[in-house]
Amino acid sequence: MTTELTYLSLTLILALVQVFLPAGARTAEFGLKWNAGARDQTLVSTRPLTGRLERAQANLYETLPLFIGAVLIAHAVGADGRLTLWGTALYFWARVAYVPLYAFGVPYVRSLVWVVSLAGLIMVLASLFLLKA
Repeated sequence: MTTELTYLSLTLILALVQVFLPAGARTAEFGLKWNAGARDQTLVSTRPLTGRLERAQANLYETLPLFIGAVLIAHAVGADGRLTLWGTALYFWARVAYVPLYAFGVPYVRSLVWVVSLAGLIMVLASLFLLKA
């Protein structure tokens, strides 16, 4: 498996972790009975951390399909190289850093880290257009 596919796999694990972080925060807030129940009522969180974890998860999910597609296409067409290696690494590590930055409400730096993750995604996409004919 290439390093790029390893980073893709790690990003999918991160996405799974980001499913459980807000779920755990909601359970801590509303209780196990709510978690095990049918959740017919939509409860609104009063804890900032819960909302931040939910928004961080949603933010990842906005670019995750693009990242998955770009990495898989780059691999399929043989565009793996320095650009894809650096791009996948930047995307993954920026996404890892983004979670605690968002959870703790760190402004500006969080946005900068998001831009770094976007740059990583763009690098992988750019590799597709830099193939030699």
